[in-house]
Amino acid sequence: MQQLALDLKLADFAVFDTFFPGSNKVALHAVSRVATETGQQVAWIWGAEGSGRSHLLQAAVAAATTTGAVCAWLPLAAGEGLSPGMLEGMGGLDLLCVDDVDAIAGDGEWERALFSVFEGLRNNNGRLLVTAAAPANEVPFDLRDLASRLASGPTWKLQAMNDADRLAALQLRSRWRGLDLPDETGEFLLRRVERSSAALFALLDELDQAALAAQRRLTVPFVKSVLEKRA
Repeated sequence: MQQLALDLKLADFAVFDTFFPGSNKVALHAVSRVATETGQQVAWIWGAEGSGRSHLLQAAVAAATTTGAVCAWLPLAAGEGLSPGMLEGMGGLDLLCVDDVDAIAGDGEWERALFSVFEGLRNNNGRLLVTAAAPANEVPFDLRDLASRLASGPTWKLQAMNDADRLAALQLRSRWRGLDLPDETGEFLLRRVERSSAALFALLDELDQAALAAQRRLTVPFVKSVLEKRA
């Protein structure tokens, strides 16, 4: 069995090889170890929006499935369609990755369900990775036992990217997609579009499709023409 069937699809790009480490090398290495090593573990990953939290969790699931692990990724900030009942049985997983755990802080039903899962994972030597926008001691959980357990393992903060990092991350993703993104073109993008990671990578996907359809390289004139059509 691979990822638990939850109608939540992992992004195709969300693997460790496409995560630009920058100043987050320690966190990247640590998460990859949790993903592939056996034994009970819990770890907390936090950072600002766009720092790569969700990418790391999905990459952990992708890596764990290659070892035959039973695992799941649960993005709690997705909200609609999610319920505490989805956690039933997850205490028996090899690896559970919970994205944006702070989204359910203060919700008694969710907190009790997650606490039960934590206990199940601990009893079955399962691993738990959670992400949030803040460190564990700053998330307002009502259930103190849950808060203390989630804070019991190592914590890693993901540092935000600067422009040099953003360019390197775009080029890494481009190479993974079989594209060449010259420095000049990448710098042009950073000057012209929103610099959030999500916006930049979404635009790269769009440029990939446009370049494939037109059989063009990612030159500044070609990228400029795509942006003009979007406007």
